[in-house]
Amino acid sequence: MYQIDFNHPIHIYFMGIGGISMSGLASILLDKGFIISGSDMKESDLTTDLLNRGAHIFYGQRAANLDSRPDIPAIELVVYTAAIKKDNPEFIAMQQKKLKSLTRAELLGQIMKNYQIPIAISGTHGKTTTTGMVSEILLAAGLDPTLSIGGILNTINGNLRIGKSEYFVTEACEYTNSFLSFFPKIGIILNIEADHLDFFKDLKQIRKSFHDFAALLPEDGLLIINGNIDEIGEVINGLRCDIITYGFGQACDYCASDIVYDHEARPTFTVIKARQKEGADVMAATMSVSAAHYTLGSRGKHNVLNALASIALADHLGICATKLREALEKFTGTKRRFEEKGTHKGFTIIDDYAHHPTEVEATLTTARNYPHREIWCVFQPHTYTRTKKFMAGFAAALSLADRIIIVDIYAAREKDNIGVHAKDLAAAVSARGKTCNYIATSAGFSDAEKFILKHLQKNDLLITMGAGDVVNIGNNLLEK
Repeated sequence: MYQIDFNHPIHIYFMGIGGISMSGLASILLDKGFIISGSDMKESDLTTDLLNRGAHIFYGQRAANLDSRPDIPAIELVVYTAAIKKDNPEFIAMQQKKLKSLTRAELLGQIMKNYQIPIAISGTHGKTTTTGMVSEILLAAGLDPTLSIGGILNTINGNLRIGKSEYFVTEACEYTNSFLSFFPKIGIILNIEADHLDFFKDLKQIRKSFHDFAALLPEDGLLIINGNIDEIGEVINGLRCDIITYGFGQACDYCASDIVYDHEARPTFTVIKARQKEGADVMAATMSVSAAHYTLGSRGKHNVLNALASIALADHLGICATKLREALEKFTGTKRRFEEKGTHKGFTIIDDYAHHPTEVEATLTTARNYPHREIWCVFQPHTYTRTKKFMAGFAAALSLADRIIIVDIYAAREKDNIGVHAKDLAAAVSARGKTCNYIATSAGFSDAEKFILKHLQKNDLLITMGAGDVVNIGNNLLEK
């Protein structure tokens, strides 16, 4: 594998530079004096920011983008993501020119080596939210971290922050085993479920991938893991690092109890630390998170678990309870995670990134504790593989809404060749006795928007949901 010498900056080309993670890595390298160029399919706020910082951006992916230019040194390294296929013209040009290359994950792993305390946050669900939550805590504590987040954090007005301390925080995704290229000192595993079955064979293989990720942690490292994960022993068996568990139930090192919600679904709860259960008075004397009661600015029971992981980390790092509580209450979530977009004609619009049955269930359960007359969910399935594999799970989860609209599947990296359609999901939801409509969106969202404007009433709650471009429905309605 090519090893970057960070003391000798070179010209690096990014295929897909506008991605949320790729743009962040490009920014880090720009800050270190590297010459950065790259391509993406369209202009975005992320590519504009890179342009303003001195990167060279091409829109559209063509072999000629990798040609030498008289005004800048020749490309010495190419970085690409899992979304880049072998028939991509730039990928072919890279091979023909015999350029050195790294995957996005390999580059991120090498960057992590430059920090004494790299923190990698993994899990099937909740990575972006928990990374944002941890980021908010470290910032409040004045630890000046470098942050690479898979979403937009309002506090830093973006997905990247370049700090000057030894702390580096990043998400760690299991897809294509990419997180096995990382070098964390502290790892967090939020949950483990079946997903990305276009790559993994089954849940057993996914569980092994998470075990292998945990095994990357050094002997003086730390794993913080959800103690409610099924058969957790298989995941943590043989690890050489310290292990802290968190979850619901007092068998965990950190557990939550007495959960209550305010009128907008924000939870307050009590934290109990395992080794202090024998004497409650000991807790206040020895625990840096001694203020046992916490109120979150983010919503839902699932965020109590995310907060517990963050609290365990903060306690390990010695962050004082006051800063911790302030950060958790300030953090309202990253963009597209139960994000309040506004109101239109008397109904409230919320957008959420949920694209797995467990995430859909968590979001709609949260919505039940949010003010509403009826809950309307516009769901955009993400990838054909996921839709087909989890058809029954999606139908059950979506049934938590009062009324459901299913729009066309967002293909992402896939092609429509496995015999599944959004109509199939709409039929599965309807079979459960729910009011569900399929609306074609191959030509845009205008028909869906007209349907919404015709049927929603004052005080209804509209949730646009999915990892594709379904967010545009809310944006369009608010512009009318």
